[in-house]
Amino acid sequence: MTAEATPTPDDEAASGLDAVAAADVVADGNVQADSGLETEAESDDESDLSVPAEVRAALEAILMVAEEPVASGLLAQLLEVSQMKVEATCAALAASYEAEERGFTIARVAGGFRFQSHGDQAPYVERFLLEGQTSRFSGAALETLAIVAYKQPISRAQVSAIRGVNVDGVIRSLHQRGYVAEVGRDQGPGNASLYGTTRLFLERMGLDSLSDLPPLVDFVPDADIVETLELALRVGDDPDLVDAPAGGPSVAPEPEPVRVDAPDEPTTPDDNSSADQ
Repeated sequence: MTAEATPTPDDEAASGLDAVAAADVVADGNVQADSGLETEAESDDESDLSVPAEVRAALEAILMVAEEPVASGLLAQLLEVSQMKVEATCAALAASYEAEERGFTIARVAGGFRFQSHGDQAPYVERFLLEGQTSRFSGAALETLAIVAYKQPISRAQVSAIRGVNVDGVIRSLHQRGYVAEVGRDQGPGNASLYGTTRLFLERMGLDSLSDLPPLVDFVPDADIVETLELALRVGDDPDLVDAPAGGPSVAPEPEPVRVDAPDEPTTPDDNSSADQ
């Protein structure tokens, strides 16, 4: 009979270390496999959004000759790629232009994409465009356009009520220039025409939609300033009003009492004189 060898404590410790090392190897292999899968997934995602250089060049060429912003759906049809790839490519091109500090960029405006000058170059572009130009928007036109932009749809009578003057001529001029258009009819008496801004307005303002307009609350003065203006207007309309303490109503001075003279008593002829006569 062969005697079986009895394991010593050193042998048991060595076998335990071997088991731990094997477990580590298996774990490392799983981690590497998982990271490989993640890397492959990321590369697949990148490949899904990446487009060939020819497509990027064609995209730039189309936007260069376009007279107005081009919708991503139309670009996808022309380039025969998905709409998601078009939007991702436009964003990547804009980021590359920004990194290279170019004077232009690709911006999303009025629901489409277009080339436009960089905002940092606005002073130079403005100087170039306004050099020798005499036709500019008047203050009345800008006020009317702002009212239509924030209150649309709105009628001429409503704009006139806000501005306090007749705006028929200004509305007609803005309509001819293509900044406002008739968008409907009022359901009230007369069926007045309702006006709103156009896509050309969004293009000229550099806005993608009307929701990008700055909030009006940023331009509203404080309550103290409003109260002071109202008081100044009331005093201007009625010079007899005097200033009242802060927070109190204006008080007019009491009128001076009017003096009324009593009528002269009628004179009667003297009795003696009448007797003499």
